[in-house]
Amino acid sequence: MTEEPPLPPQPMPTTKRHIVVLTGMSGAGLSTALKVFEDMGYEAVDNLRLTLVPALIDDDAISGRHLAVAIDTRNATFAVEDLLRTVRALAERGDFEVRFLFLECSDDALQQRFTETRRRHPLAVDRPVTDGIKREREMLWPLKNEADQVIDTSQTSIHDLRRMIAGEYRYDHSLGLTLFVTSFSYRHGVPREADLVFDARFLANPHWDPALRPLTGRDEAVAAYIQNDPDYPAFIEHLTALLLPLLPRYQQEGKSYLTVAVGCTGGRHRSVFVAEELVNVLASHGFVTGVGHRDLDRNAGKAQ
Repeated sequence: MTEEPPLPPQPMPTTKRHIVVLTGMSGAGLSTALKVFEDMGYEAVDNLRLTLVPALIDDDAISGRHLAVAIDTRNATFAVEDLLRTVRALAERGDFEVRFLFLECSDDALQQRFTETRRRHPLAVDRPVTDGIKREREMLWPLKNEADQVIDTSQTSIHDLRRMIAGEYRYDHSLGLTLFVTSFSYRHGVPREADLVFDARFLANPHWDPALRPLTGRDEAVAAYIQNDPDYPAFIEHLTALLLPLLPRYQQEGKSYLTVAVGCTGGRHRSVFVAEELVNVLASHGFVTGVGHRDLDRNAGKAQ
């Protein structure tokens, strides 16, 4: 997949300085994530030795700038307990906001990425990639458990990873709450990044109409079919009535980015249509919105 264009840098805020410490599984996208922070205006540093972190934070050359630091098993001095102590010590200082981000990924996806790129795993230089993945996962689980946020990139495109990080870690909150609505297939699991999940599997399924099966929830014929379900009008009305009072409260709590997921069996018809309708409703109420369909092309022709 091609790289997305750079995100526009934001003006320096008057709020607390942000320090983001990134770690996670090798191959899960740490380099891509760090580039997103750099594009947003953070000072971004990759593969830094832990002993240098305090000096970097207090360096006059970047005084006042938000900072994102990636620390992982590529570093010869990497140690889980040392990283945990460093993150805790930074949080105790209190003069900036510290976030600890962990990037996760399934074993199968990691193995495929290492195979495709022909890279060596940092913990399995002379052994099979699977050995390195297993060893690293066993090593890093305490970090995952203590992270402020875990992003699973197993089924995440570069574009989606950029969107999630930019939405969650932008420091200009004057833009208000940004909403992202995504459809998905329950067959492939609930999106890990979802804040709110809704199930559309009770609606009439266009898949069982041979004329509609090849289409998607973006097509007018499928939309008409779903809208003719007698339970649909009440569903979308109640869903909207549930969400609209909640969204200002999320914003009051400092949430700048919210992901709403709508699922159905195959992720092609009902969930796609409902996601499109929901994002239109939210946009009409003045919210900044985006929409995506995680499994739209994955399940064409399969039983749903």
